[in-house]
Amino acid sequence: MRFLTFLTLTLLAFSAHAVLTVEITKGSSKATPIAIVPFGNTNGLPEDLQDIVSADLERSGLFRTTPKTDMLSFPTTQKEVYYRDWQRLGVSYVVIGGMTLQPDGRYNLRYELYDVLSGRQVFNANTMGALPQLRDIAHAVSDAVYEKITGIRGIFSTKMVYVEDLKVAGPGRFRLVYADIDGARERVLLASKLPVLSPSWSHRGDRIAYVSFETTRPAIYIMDPASGRKQQMTNFQGLNGAPAWSPDDSKLALVLSKDGNPEIYVMEIASKQLQRVTDHFGIDTEPNFSADGRSVVFTSSRGGSPQIYQVGLANGRPERLTFEGEYNARPRVTPDGKSLVMVHRENGIFHIASQDIKTGDMRILTETLLDESPSMAPNGAMLMYATQQQGKGVLGAVSMDAGVKFTMPSRQGDVREPAWSPFLK
Repeated sequence: MRFLTFLTLTLLAFSAHAVLTVEITKGSSKATPIAIVPFGNTNGLPEDLQDIVSADLERSGLFRTTPKTDMLSFPTTQKEVYYRDWQRLGVSYVVIGGMTLQPDGRYNLRYELYDVLSGRQVFNANTMGALPQLRDIAHAVSDAVYEKITGIRGIFSTKMVYVEDLKVAGPGRFRLVYADIDGARERVLLASKLPVLSPSWSHRGDRIAYVSFETTRPAIYIMDPASGRKQQMTNFQGLNGAPAWSPDDSKLALVLSKDGNPEIYVMEIASKQLQRVTDHFGIDTEPNFSADGRSVVFTSSRGGSPQIYQVGLANGRPERLTFEGEYNARPRVTPDGKSLVMVHRENGIFHIASQDIKTGDMRILTETLLDESPSMAPNGAMLMYATQQQGKGVLGAVSMDAGVKFTMPSRQGDVREPAWSPFLK
């Protein structure tokens, strides 16, 4: 049944190339025109910071960037900014800056944002890093510019993990891959001839839980993505699946069938002590903690078809949350705790939908086929999911108002089960 489907640390050379490529399929009709001017003193660097910042903001769907070929000037300091030049191009904001090499070998980027319509500087800042961190410098600029203009924290410095199936039998067919959120700088956290499933980030971003068959049956592991160290958390008979972190990262919600039927449990990570949360002859799976950690939402067949329920950890009483449609599964609670995102079937087609927990109002977010595995951005503005494109597994992303969409196909194999990181330090 569809809703039941659930180190060697390889450090790759510093590279801008990505296995995933971004293809914007729908942008906002009210995208803000912005110019990211090539930064001074960046010629010869292995990364084009202007291109990275422009791509970040374009990918958000909220900005339309000005091509370099259309720019009338290339200012790097405030006195070189002539607002009339940018007004002629219909630009609302301009970002300029320059790079300096520090005595300790690090690179310092000074950058400034200007409001063309009001003719004023909005802010200026600096960000610094070593040569392998040039992309981090660029993403930090994108985050700051995005937040200053929209009032929403930027997510361009976040990361993701996803599962890749190379479709070739062998010891490395299934891979757990870690990458920038734009698909760049990917590295393989785990490679196996057997499936890898259900990656899930801790809320501090320092650990990843996942399911692996490396002991010949499914088991739940926790990995430190920085070091590659891992710890096996379960090895029960039957299903061991769908791990999800509590808000304080002290517990995992998971699915076990050790007592004969798939049920939801909560495990204290330090002691591995288990609390059984559900007890029903139906199939209970795909748990996710509420924002306050006091309850768990999950998918259950107890009503005859997969629907989403919520159970309080103190009282153990389940409550059905979804009623629209014959299939709702894989619930994920939004960062503000007010909504669910889920896989919803309508007219036989699987889409990603969101539902207000209090009112029950549902909204269909995607239009593609066989959409699954939604994962929220930490700012709550977008989500990533797995879908099919020309018979191949790809990643997609959509804004919560469904106004912005893009896909991330892979140059090799199928990709699925994305997990968006929290904000990282």
